[in-house]
Amino acid sequence: MADTFFWYELMTSDLDAAIDFYTRVVGWTVEDHPNSALVGVRYAILSAEGQGVAGAMQLTDDMTAGGARPTWLGYIHCADVDARAKAIAEAGGTIHVPPMDIPNVGRFALATDPGGAYFYIMAPQPPEGEAPPEALAPTTPGKFSWHELYSSLGDKAAFDFYAGQFGWETMHEMPMGEMGTYRIFGADGVQMGGIMKKPDQVPMSAWGFYTNVEAIDAAVDRVKANGGQIVNGPIEVPGGSWIVQCVDPQGAHFSLTAPGR
Repeated sequence: MADTFFWYELMTSDLDAAIDFYTRVVGWTVEDHPNSALVGVRYAILSAEGQGVAGAMQLTDDMTAGGARPTWLGYIHCADVDARAKAIAEAGGTIHVPPMDIPNVGRFALATDPGGAYFYIMAPQPPEGEAPPEALAPTTPGKFSWHELYSSLGDKAAFDFYAGQFGWETMHEMPMGEMGTYRIFGADGVQMGGIMKKPDQVPMSAWGFYTNVEAIDAAVDRVKANGGQIVNGPIEVPGGSWIVQCVDPQGAHFSLTAPGR
């Protein structure tokens, strides 16, 4: 497996309400992870076509007291979490949760890049015989298909950090006038996402994730009908796809993409 995003996690203030929202908007099916009963913390698995693609869990009082708010975070695959965490710190990043094991799941750590954007690294231990999320076709509804970083470092410095850690490549540089450059990155010749300078109205550096839906206008209607908000879009992007950026009822930002309106 390449060192790319492979899992996504929603931290939310109301797990039941968030699950209801996303099942209606995206169409994911949901069931609790078997470990939930063992550790006493509910962890919901969100699936597309029967394949788990993301998890969701309730923010604890301690997390909220520490400043945590509803958000989506991404996990980047790596073979050696301890070595990678050390390299991230040496490159100017910060390790917020040191490497630790989750029984029957894998070893992980929580980090921020030098610009302050959060991400996880993980060496997963998937159940025997279970296909990884990337086994789904790229256009499968419910699959995460694009990763976008708004960085206070600007596109090049932010990209250089991730390229040094995970071997990512610049695929294309798209000038955007006063907004700077939108740097499309990938690995092994496959595009994965874009990096750009953080707009002034965005409070902090952050990763955003785009989930596939079948048609963008119908998805917009579902977001609004179920208590979400549209922040930007719908917008047609190069290549003919459509995107929309949204906020769920608990305040977590998310984005959707579709091949047409």
